[in-house]
Amino acid sequence: MKTRNRFETILTVVILIATLGACTKKLDLTPTNDITSQTVYSTSAGYKMALAKVYDAFALTGNQGGTGNPDIPTQIISDEGNSDFFRLYFNVQELTTDEAAWTWQNDGGIQGLHEMSWSAINPIIDGLYYRSFFQITLANDFIRQSSDANLSSRGITGASADSIRHYRAEARFLRAYQYFVQMDLFANPPFVTENDAIGSVIPKQIKRADLFTYIESELKAIDGSLVAPKTNEYGRADQAAAWALLSRMYLNAGVYTGTARYTDAITYCNKLTSVYTLHPDYTQLMLADNNLNTDEFIFTINYDGTYTQNWGGTTYMVHGPADVPAGVSGTSGDWGGLRCTQNFVTLFSDYSGATDKRAQFYQTGQNLAMNDLYTKTDGFSTFKYRNVTRTGAKAAHADPAGNWADVDFPLFRLGETYLIYAEAVLRGGTGGDAATALSYINKIRTRAYNGSTAGNITSGQLTTDFILDERAREMYYEATRRTDLIRYGKFTTSAYLWAWKGGVKAGTSVSDKYNIFPIPTTDLSANPNLVQNTGY
Repeated sequence: MKTRNRFETILTVVILIATLGACTKKLDLTPTNDITSQTVYSTSAGYKMALAKVYDAFALTGNQGGTGNPDIPTQIISDEGNSDFFRLYFNVQELTTDEAAWTWQNDGGIQGLHEMSWSAINPIIDGLYYRSFFQITLANDFIRQSSDANLSSRGITGASADSIRHYRAEARFLRAYQYFVQMDLFANPPFVTENDAIGSVIPKQIKRADLFTYIESELKAIDGSLVAPKTNEYGRADQAAAWALLSRMYLNAGVYTGTARYTDAITYCNKLTSVYTLHPDYTQLMLADNNLNTDEFIFTINYDGTYTQNWGGTTYMVHGPADVPAGVSGTSGDWGGLRCTQNFVTLFSDYSGATDKRAQFYQTGQNLAMNDLYTKTDGFSTFKYRNVTRTGAKAAHADPAGNWADVDFPLFRLGETYLIYAEAVLRGGTGGDAATALSYINKIRTRAYNGSTAGNITSGQLTTDFILDERAREMYYEATRRTDLIRYGKFTTSAYLWAWKGGVKAGTSVSDKYNIFPIPTTDLSANPNLVQNTGY
C-alpha cells in the first residue's frame, strides 16, 4: 500500500497504547502508564485510534504493535512472523492442500500439515486460533466501549457520535469475520461477545450451525450502519465487505449447517456485481501498488514496507516461494520455502504462462514433480506476489533493504464473486441464470488470456468440477483452497489425490476428522466448558 489513509498516520500512537482488554491475572490493577481506556475513549479521535488497533491486528504480529497477547504460544512467538494472521491462515488453508508445501520441516508446526497428520498440539494451528480470538477480544472491547450509553456518558453527541456508530459497525464486521474463520476451521469454538466482560465468565462453546446463524444475523444487522460500498477509507470495511462475507458463507452453508443456501449466495453476489468490475490485468493483482485495484478489491489487509514490518503477511508471500530471484520478486531474496505440487500446476493446460497469464510459475532449477516433500527444488514455485509496482518501480514506502512487502492482500475480490455466482447457479440456486454464470466465467478467462477469447468455454463445459479447477487457477495462494476442497468432498477422501496427501508420495485418503482442526489442548485445559472436536 502506498498511501497513509488507512490509519498509518495514527499507528505510531496506537502502538503505544496498552492492549485494550488483554487478559490479566489481577483485573483491578490500575495501569502504570497514563493511557487508559477512559483516556482513549474520551474523544472521537480516540475512538478512531482504538478502531485502528482492531484493524492493525490483521497486519501486525505478536511482538509488534503492542499486541501483548499472552495466549499466543511461545513457540509461535519465537518466529514472530508466525504470529501474523495471514501467514497462519495461509498455512492452514494452503499447506494442507495441493497448492502449497513448505521446505523447512523443522519450522514449528510445519511437519504434519501437508501430510494431513497434525495432532491437537500444533504451533501453527494453535497460533491461528489464538490470533483470531485476539482480534475478537479487541473488537468486543471496542463494541462495548462504543455503545450509545457509553457515548452519552462521555458527552459524545452529534456528528462525532454518528461516526463512532459507523466505527462500531466495522468492529462488528471484523468480529464476524474472525468468527467465520473459527467456524470454518474449528467448527465449535468458545463464544464471547461485548456482553461478556473479560474475566467475568468462562466462555461457553457454540455449535457450528448456531455460530453460522449468529454471524449471519450480525452481518445483516450492521448493513444499515456500514457505509456504502467504495465510500470508506481504503482498507476499511463497508457494506460490500459484509455482502462478500455473506456470499462466501452461503456458498459453504451446507458444510456448516447441513442446509444449502445457494439462492442467498446469488442474492449477495448480485449486490456486489452491480458495484465492482474485474481489474483488467490479473498479473497486477498482487503487486506493491495493488491499492490501485479498487475496481475489483472489496476488502483488504493492508501491508506497508515502512509501517507494517513483520515476517508474515505478504512479506511471507514474496520471500517464501523457493528460488524466485530477487529481481523477479522485488525483495532482498527468497527463503526457499513455498512450492506447488504437480497436481495443482497441471490444472493449467499450459503452465508456461504464455497463454493463461495466471500461470505465474518459476520453473528454472525446479522440478515439476514433488518427489520429496521437503526438497526446495521439488515443485514449481510461484511469483504471483511481487513487491514491485506495475511499472516495475519500488513502492512509495518501500523498505530500502527489500525485506518488507508493500503488497496488500484482498480478503475479498470480485473474481471470487463471479465464481461463487456460477457455482451457486449450477448447484440449483435461484435469482441467477446459466447465461450470466457462463459470462462471468468467460470474463475471468478472457482476462487470464490477456484479452483473448481463446480460453473461453461453452455452456456444456461449465460444470461444478470445472468451477473447482477454475477456482484453483484464479484464487491460488489466496487462502481459499482447503475450504473449497471440503465443500466438494475432495479434501480428505480419495476423490482427489495430490503429492504427499496423507504422507504418501502419490497421495492417499485420510480420516474425515481432518476436515476440522482441533481446539488447542491449552484452551481445553483452561476452559472446562469446551469439548474437543471428534477424533482428536
